[in-house]
Amino acid sequence: MKRLPYVVDLVAAVAVTVIYLDFARTPATDGLPAYSGPAWLAWVVAAAAGLPIAVRRRWPLPVLGVVLAAVTSASILDLTREPYISAGLAAYLVGLAEPARRSVPALAVALPAASAGVYLGEAVITPSGSAQDAGGLIALVLVVIGGAWTAGFTVRSRRAGSRRKAEHALVAERLHIAREMHDIVSHNLSLIAVKAGVAAHVAADDPQEASAALKVIEETSRSALTEMRRALGVLRTDGAPMGPVPGVEGLDGLAEETRRAGVEVALKVRGLAGLNEGTQLTVYRIVQEALTNVVKHAAPTRCIVTVTARGGSAAIDVVDDGPGGPRRKLPGGHGLIGIRERALMYGGTFTAGPREEGGFAVSVRLPLQGEGSP
Repeated sequence: MKRLPYVVDLVAAVAVTVIYLDFARTPATDGLPAYSGPAWLAWVVAAAAGLPIAVRRRWPLPVLGVVLAAVTSASILDLTREPYISAGLAAYLVGLAEPARRSVPALAVALPAASAGVYLGEAVITPSGSAQDAGGLIALVLVVIGGAWTAGFTVRSRRAGSRRKAEHALVAERLHIAREMHDIVSHNLSLIAVKAGVAAHVAADDPQEASAALKVIEETSRSALTEMRRALGVLRTDGAPMGPVPGVEGLDGLAEETRRAGVEVALKVRGLAGLNEGTQLTVYRIVQEALTNVVKHAAPTRCIVTVTARGGSAAIDVVDDGPGGPRRKLPGGHGLIGIRERALMYGGTFTAGPREEGGFAVSVRLPLQGEGSP
């Protein structure tokens, strides 16, 4: 299929050349002057008018220049009886393949040159009609060349728009995968790091506590691997089945994992039944990242997680009693940035900062009208 356009161009090039050679033998019976020059010149002009079309996809601008010069010469020599079809074929590729900074000047040169050739041949050197007749033919030639260029330029613009849309979609998908991977890795590694520190600290004095910490590390590692496989599954092309997308039903599990890392979590969930999959995943990831920040910066501490949906919006509040001050300031770190991106993607709001009474608070509001449509 890739060769088909080149085959079509080759056929068109041969056809145009043969037609121009036939024009050289056409008598003046149609009211137009007949060609009276040497045969070799007719061959040269015919070849120059037709054969370059075969390589128009490789060298659009040079082909337009050669073809335009040939058909203009043919008009002056009374060799042509068609409205510059070969010039139109060349102009189409210029509009399609060349950037505007080159194709527009090329068109600006081609149109006057074609007009001049037609006028000289039809109204000056060997007049075959009135100036008005020549003007009508000039208009036809301009429509052929200009229309072909416009068609090519329009196709080029549409293809460019499609490429931009595809690139934007690719960037959005990469950002989505990056957020998913960050949330998974950051949350689980934070739990593992905390428990590893506990195990190292009490290994000599309390082997039982160290063993319990290592058990949590094992379970968290397995959970992390499962989530990583699910996230990476979207990149697979072999149709391998993927696990379920995390949702609000997984919030209890997040709270339990965080408790194992030394944070006393109180989870309050109301009115979340019926949320679609996309909104559930967003709520889950926001809570996950907020709890990860608590583990990283405040454990051991107390934390209250409140997730409610009512009145057309979902409210997510994560408040801890850990130390306030400069421990978490926007825009440092990818965690809070990721929460903010998820909230804004759904048209929501996001605030985070130290509390006056101590600790840190993260608050997100997500509108549910048209939920799931970022």
